[in-house]
Amino acid sequence: MSQRLAVRLKEARQRYFVGRATELALFKSALDEDQLPYYVLYVFGPGGVGKTTLLKEFAELCSLAGIPAFSIDARTIDPSPASFLEALQRALSLVPAVTALEFLTSQASRQVLLLDTYEALAPLDEWIRRDFLPKLPENTLVMLASRFSPSPVWTSDPGWQAVMRVVPLRNLAPTESLSYLQRRNVPEGQHQAVLAFTHGHPLALSLVADVFDQRPGFEFRPEDTPDVVKTLLEQFTQKVPGPAHRAALEACSLVRVTTEALLARMLTTDDAHELFEWLRELTFIESRRGGIFPHDLAREALIADLRWRNPDWYAELHRRARLYYMERLSRTTGTDQLRNLWDYIFLHRDNPVVRPYFEWQASSSVLVDAMRQPDLPLLVEMVRTHEGDESASIAAHWLERFPQGVLILRDNKNLPTGFLSWIELNLTDDPDRQLDPAIRAVWDYVQTNAPLRAGEVAALCRFWMAADTYQAVSPVQSLIFVNLVRYYLTTPGLAYTFLPCAQPDFWEAGFAYGDFQRAPQADFHVGGRVYGVFCHDWRIRPPLAWLDLLAEREIAAAPQEVALVRQTQPLLVLSQEEFRNAVRDALRAFSQPAELAGNPLLRSRVMLEVGASAPEKDDLQKFRSLLVQTAETLRASPRTEKFYCALEKTYFHPAPSQEIAAELLDLPFSTYRRHLKAGINHIIGALWQKEIGHFRPDELTKL
Repeated sequence: MSQRLAVRLKEARQRYFVGRATELALFKSALDEDQLPYYVLYVFGPGGVGKTTLLKEFAELCSLAGIPAFSIDARTIDPSPASFLEALQRALSLVPAVTALEFLTSQASRQVLLLDTYEALAPLDEWIRRDFLPKLPENTLVMLASRFSPSPVWTSDPGWQAVMRVVPLRNLAPTESLSYLQRRNVPEGQHQAVLAFTHGHPLALSLVADVFDQRPGFEFRPEDTPDVVKTLLEQFTQKVPGPAHRAALEACSLVRVTTEALLARMLTTDDAHELFEWLRELTFIESRRGGIFPHDLAREALIADLRWRNPDWYAELHRRARLYYMERLSRTTGTDQLRNLWDYIFLHRDNPVVRPYFEWQASSSVLVDAMRQPDLPLLVEMVRTHEGDESASIAAHWLERFPQGVLILRDNKNLPTGFLSWIELNLTDDPDRQLDPAIRAVWDYVQTNAPLRAGEVAALCRFWMAADTYQAVSPVQSLIFVNLVRYYLTTPGLAYTFLPCAQPDFWEAGFAYGDFQRAPQADFHVGGRVYGVFCHDWRIRPPLAWLDLLAEREIAAAPQEVALVRQTQPLLVLSQEEFRNAVRDALRAFSQPAELAGNPLLRSRVMLEVGASAPEKDDLQKFRSLLVQTAETLRASPRTEKFYCALEKTYFHPAPSQEIAAELLDLPFSTYRRHLKAGINHIIGALWQKEIGHFRPDELTKL
């Protein structure tokens, strides 16, 4: 290689090198000391994080300081002492008559050995630690670069602890990543998309920048660059033992934190212990309380590859994880329930519409708690800071009147770092509506569009904010949203929920994804500011149907787009009297398909709620099954079984006439009519409770 070309290569490398200031300073300070402060510098990190590049910079520092540096790439040698010593002899440019150890021990001045890809020498680790390194003179600094952290034998030995420094090499900081993209002339408009995918991983940044060099006008999307993703996966995964291990890796990439139980469910196996332990040993898998999770870039690369390569399997893994979380939601409370909801919401992070609206690494140190009396003035001041005096006065009224609707998010000092406040409109009165423009506007909206029925609830999240960032995206805001979802899924009779925003234009796309529509008629003014309101009618799209919709959008075939809602007829919101008449008509038409098909209950919430539990049946079959199953609950008691018998002989397996039905039941006609009326009223009452949303948490598992 000519000197001119070598110089040009060196200049190009240095022009694109960014970051690593801490590691370079640590190395340079050792070179500058009269006596080495340590003799082994052990740098480790996942594939592609820049270990080799850093070694080249270390070599350049040695060159500038006039210190000889000798480099070995362990991939080029066999893991045996003889092969290692031969490679070292070649790196030192020695003649065969002089051994590497003889040469190194004969040097009076400082010298540096740079050993890359140290993980390839795992079989030699004990020999290097016990036999080779102790024979080196004290003027020799050895730098080891590996994918793996040093074995416990290194770190537990007091001797090595005193003469060794261990440095984990992480991704570049956002400012460093941005500097690299600017140096590579990546278009400014593409920076955020690239940073969101690469998370500062040096190899990923380099590969993506190469694509921009090769394809002018390119718009970056991971699924459009399979070669980049493939290269990254090779760096992270190397050789996967088999299909089950690959499936485990893919499952782990989709969920926030993987446990052995979750992995078993997603892979439909009774015992996932071996696969779980294999995942734990991977260099890009980290552990925390509650489970394991992949390095951010590894997650991004695995998901992008899976969506591109096998979208059906991607959708199936999502479905299995979703079912697991929903089942746990029905069995948990408090913090565990919130954690399950957070895990469920995390499944949506891959959708680009949702991603900007959540701080996905939400702080686990924030505690969700009920309001206490000392909190009240702090919350009022929080509102005053962000919304002004008029809002603060209104907040004081509601916090005192409905403290049960307030949830506090507390920091590690037990102080409020954010809060939300629910107000159920059906519990308010005229003075409340005169006091608060928000209550007045939302109440008028409900009365104008679809008044509440008996037993229904309309709720306004009157205040929601973080102490420092108000309604901006933040860990506190994200946890507030998780608690909103818990309210939606666990509040009996919920008909409407409303959410006001100081900046509705910013939130509109995110709320539209969650099926919350802008309701300009419910907007209100307080303190000279206009608040835009979003709403969801749970009678039109109940919780089970809502979760089903989110599942469709979560696994949209084109991740850059929100999946469109299936076009269906809007649900009917029947009054209680209309509902009662429709049940009676349905029973009379039970054996007449043409007449039954026109019953308004087929377009009611109660049918939508039960539809997911019987996907193999058509609508009329589901409807009939619903009526029969509701009636059969009467058979649980001898006192009420006679009511079921009257229904069965009149509608389900009808006698030619009601008189004959009474004879078959051996009842006086008046008694038969009384039993029949009781049975009909039972069906009406039970279905009405479903219609207005009095469902059990375990019904969520029907999704």
